[in-house]
Amino acid sequence: MTDATYPQVRIVTERLMYPETVERLLNLLATTEGIRRMLLNGPRLPSTVPYGPAKGLPNPIAMKRVIMVGDQEVELQVQVGTVILELENRDVIPVIRAACDTAFKDSMSYSIQEGRFMKTEPTLSDYAKYGPDADKMLLGLVDPKSKSGPVILQGTK
Repeated sequence: MTDATYPQVRIVTERLMYPETVERLLNLLATTEGIRRMLLNGPRLPSTVPYGPAKGLPNPIAMKRVIMVGDQEVELQVQVGTVILELENRDVIPVIRAACDTAFKDSMSYSIQEGRFMKTEPTLSDYAKYGPDADKMLLGLVDPKSKSGPVILQGTK
């Protein structure tokens, strides 16, 4: 269990975002002081067709591509609809709202909701993927279907 309770916010857009919009938003958020963790949510973009007559063939999805966040390449595994953030304190929320205004530039509406959206205690998936001594910063960020781990941005601030 984490020692402190950190505020969490969720950025919810009216529709799923294009990779360019996600890249613009993440670059603005990655340079913001006070954000501890970030989680991108949306429908999964499989690399192969999961069912039907084309099952197993490559799945050419334009939304699945590599974006640059800071100086790191990040492959989008989902088509982003919500971004969940864990913050050091609530003072960061106006900065996040300004970043969203800049990233979306009146192209779509969004809302910022406060609440508890990430797990703060280890789940069974956390235990299965990382073991009993998992890093507390990774709690609740496990995708059980993913073969890779989370992307950790370093040196962007």
